[in-house]
Amino acid sequence: MRHLLALLIKFVITATVLYSILTIFEAASLGEIFWMSILITGAAYLIGDLFILPRYGNTIASIADFGLSALAVWILSMMFVDQGFPVLTAALFIGFFIAISEALFHIYMQEKVLLSEDDREKERGEVHRGQLQTEFSEETNDEEMKKKR
Repeated sequence: MRHLLALLIKFVITATVLYSILTIFEAASLGEIFWMSILITGAAYLIGDLFILPRYGNTIASIADFGLSALAVWILSMMFVDQGFPVLTAALFIGFFIAISEALFHIYMQEKVLLSEDDREKERGEVHRGQLQTEFSEETNDEEMKKKR
């Protein structure tokens, strides 16, 4: 369930950026933007969020998302969209804005989706038998304390 919500958030981000930039150039239809968003979201989630982000961190994953998004938009635009607009410029702008928004999305991924089972238990406050400790001490009364002084 965590991954489905993360995929939905990522899809909305990607589709919004694609729609915003590609409609400026009046280059792509809504259907083309929808399919491009699905393809880019799937590839970026698998490569950037599940593989690169846990291993290398937010900065490297955001840079990778820039490259992946720009390259994917450039290739998909060359294949599916009319060529009457500056494809490379649009792809670089889209990659930039997706990378900016992905930096914030990666924080969500690290805090909510990529947690290990131990981290989730700590977050819920669950205690296991191996985590319990007992403290022992001797009780002293006031008279013994006065004698020691």
